[in-house]
Amino acid sequence: MTRILGISAFFHDSAACLVQDGVIVAAASEERFSRRKGDAAFPTQAAAWCLQQGGVDARHLDAVAFYEKPILHLDRLFESWLYTAPRGWRAFLKGGPLWARDKIDLNGAIRRGLGGYEGRLLWCEHHESHAASAFYPSPFPRAALVTMDGVGEWATASMGVGEGNTLRLTHELRYPDSLGLLYSACTYHAGFKVNSGEYKLMGLAPFGTPRFVNTILTHLVDLRDDGSFRLHRKPFGYVDGLRMTTPHFDALFDGPPRTPESPITPRDMDLAASVQVVTEMIVQRMVRTAVQYSDCRDVCLAGGVALNAVANGTLRREGIVDRLWVQPAAGDAGGALGAALLAWHRYYGGVRPVRDHDIMQGALLGPSFSDEEIGAQLHAAGAEVELLGREAVMQRAAQSLARGGIVGWFDGPMEFGPRALGARSILADPRPADMQQRLNAHIKLREGFRPFAPAVLAEHAHEYFEGIDGDASPYMLQVVPVKPDAPPLPAITHRDHSARVQTVTADRTPGFHGVLQAFHQLTGCPVLVNTSFNIRGEPVVHTPAEAFACLMRTDIDALAIPPYFVTRTTQPTLGDARWNIALEPD
Repeated sequence: MTRILGISAFFHDSAACLVQDGVIVAAASEERFSRRKGDAAFPTQAAAWCLQQGGVDARHLDAVAFYEKPILHLDRLFESWLYTAPRGWRAFLKGGPLWARDKIDLNGAIRRGLGGYEGRLLWCEHHESHAASAFYPSPFPRAALVTMDGVGEWATASMGVGEGNTLRLTHELRYPDSLGLLYSACTYHAGFKVNSGEYKLMGLAPFGTPRFVNTILTHLVDLRDDGSFRLHRKPFGYVDGLRMTTPHFDALFDGPPRTPESPITPRDMDLAASVQVVTEMIVQRMVRTAVQYSDCRDVCLAGGVALNAVANGTLRREGIVDRLWVQPAAGDAGGALGAALLAWHRYYGGVRPVRDHDIMQGALLGPSFSDEEIGAQLHAAGAEVELLGREAVMQRAAQSLARGGIVGWFDGPMEFGPRALGARSILADPRPADMQQRLNAHIKLREGFRPFAPAVLAEHAHEYFEGIDGDASPYMLQVVPVKPDAPPLPAITHRDHSARVQTVTADRTPGFHGVLQAFHQLTGCPVLVNTSFNIRGEPVVHTPAEAFACLMRTDIDALAIPPYFVTRTTQPTLGDARWNIALEPD
């Protein structure tokens, strides 16, 4: 039996993943344990949990696989600082000591983080880790591979082909030419936080007019037919400065960056709309080129840009691919999973059997809690609970939702990746006209323009959404048009009449499927709003105690945590000062 622990760390979204003979045993992000959103520290707690889940001590691992090669990463940083001297010295003086302290001795940091691990360490290239995270879990025996992100070592995008248990990257785009960094620069300029606010920019885009597209293609991006491009240096500050953009960028886009938390202006909306159009253009050209070189129309995507569900949704509609599979943890967290699987297949000769489904187990790869553990945590938090049994909790949750209630749903293993998929979710009825605003203002405590995603019984998806046949979008990674003749669902229909769809089946999430079925029977509607179980600035809840705290700190009406049901208004500690909220910017 071969056990490999994959690790991603020291940039953002650190994570760990345990693979045993090619089977994904466990995977989790450090932020869920540390409660620091996007935590970049060594994933000490996540790794310890993965090892515990697999019943193995770090000393008995066959290998630890790290998701990038630090020497190549360091080479790129120093070459960039030297190339841009003397301007780049400011960035060097800020970033150099951090590397000297934390990242040059990664070998030692990893071994210390695992309690003195003395075994084999394997270093994988960043974009190979992304490609492996997409191809090896996918259902495709052969596929074109495309990865896109900010930067990993030198590469910012790559393409290649996977077949059987091998993958080969044949093309790459190199730093500082980066689609991820272009999108992040616009995220920064629109007043959102880099490496966490990009999804806000995607959500803001439909409110704007893409009047800056020609400006971007003339002054920022030299785009070629094959999807490769060069970025003009003058508007960007991320190579030699401490800001993403420069005054030249300001002049091109009607002024300086928006001050975070200040009112969003039409300029910000138009910038979001414009860079989204350009992003879709580049993604389509890259994927089309990958399909041509590989002579394969089944495509796997990974890297942070692959979380742009709007761009993903265009690939099938434009006829570029036949089938698309996107790693649900497409960002750096998924690099831990990719590194472990790459090591298994490349260094240990692991066989990859032909299969008709992915091996992500619905992305439900994180911690779960027994009925006894749930009860003990709720009791310790002072919760007044009803012990109903599993089926009764599903029915009770559906009844509350049908009456217009908002329900926190906590069931089974936690999701791996940024999307709530029915294990740590907040659920609501998508039909009321005020539900979207109610959720943003009183539950999620976030900006009012932010959309919500629908979860739909897979067999009914075609009735409400275009381009979704059966279980075609289980990981909520495609935005598609809402059918104009479908019953209106205003809470999940975005301004451009689109939705980021999750198709739900009983084999992946039986409890969540049961709630949806019960809601459908009560209302005739097979769709629910599904958003992550957290508030602004915090990671998704991990434990029953955190789920109860989120219930008490917001206007969620009930917590359904089989076999328990908790009603907010009956709690004896309602109104206690400990439920006061201090929001963190996100």
